[in-house]
Amino acid sequence: MHRLLIVRLLIVLFGLAAAAAPALAAPPTYYPPANPQSPYSEAVRAGDFLIVSGQLGVQAGKAQSFAEEARRAMDNVAGVLGRHGASMDQVVKCTVMLADMGQWPAFNEVYVGFFKPGRLPARSAFGVGALAGGARLEVECWAWVGDGRR
Repeated sequence: MHRLLIVRLLIVLFGLAAAAAPALAAPPTYYPPANPQSPYSEAVRAGDFLIVSGQLGVQAGKAQSFAEEARRAMDNVAGVLGRHGASMDQVVKCTVMLADMGQWPAFNEVYVGFFKPGRLPARSAFGVGALAGGARLEVECWAWVGDGRR
């Protein structure tokens, strides 16, 4: 009788330990940008999330429309995700910074094309006084990559 009780207790304890294992996640992984002089990581894997640093769409010396700049910024987000084993399908949150909130509708036209219908991420957006490099927008995204791989 005591042996059966001890076996049951051990099963419960091992079950509790297994349930607590996700809390003992690995430390963040930092992915450096292509330019080693840049003072940030292009992405950070923290637990089950891949966090992509803000991406711009400007091209030095090239005039482009706002839509082209927005498309390039979103393409840059997709590129960072792809380099680290994720895709736009896994994006769950975006933060958008616009130098001119009047461009909000133009940004939305480009933005929705990067996601499947009915699968738009949560999003925050705000107007800013200026962005690096004269950019008109910057986009940061978080992707859920919680499939157990590291």
